[in-house]
Amino acid sequence: MINEWIRGHLRVSTDPKRLDLDVIHGFLSQSSYWAEGIPREVVERSIRNSIAFGVYDEDRQVGFARVVTDRATFAYLADVFVVEAYRGQGLCQWLLECVLAHPDLQGLRRWLLVTRDAHGLYARYGFGPPADPGSLMEMRRTHGYSRNAMGVPFFPVPLVHPLEENA
Repeated sequence: MINEWIRGHLRVSTDPKRLDLDVIHGFLSQSSYWAEGIPREVVERSIRNSIAFGVYDEDRQVGFARVVTDRATFAYLADVFVVEAYRGQGLCQWLLECVLAHPDLQGLRRWLLVTRDAHGLYARYGFGPPADPGSLMEMRRTHGYSRNAMGVPFFPVPLVHPLEENA
């Protein structure tokens, strides 16, 4: 189901056919600190497996966000941006309001996001530090988009089958 919110000539839409992958990939790979160098095929796959929100001025995409979710208990907000020419107009706030109003994202128990510099923005919408940071864990691959000489994605930790762990 496609959801849309309209303010004059601006629109937030979850219609995947409207997404401009050139804009999204261009921003993420060249202008973001969190996805610098991300391959286009990874961006495409991430969008296919998320609820994607585009912000549009008429037919021009000027913003984006996506939510990775099971639509029942959990959501991870990612890749939120508004292109520079449209910043300072409240579009990011409106985009977040639309994301949080999406019908499939109501009643979720937990939302997560990662930000280096927008804590104040997200705090206005109820985000804050984890109540129990000691309970959170992550597996971080600092070279997640790198490939070894064989063309296989780099995985820095050897995989061990759980049953073999104590052998």
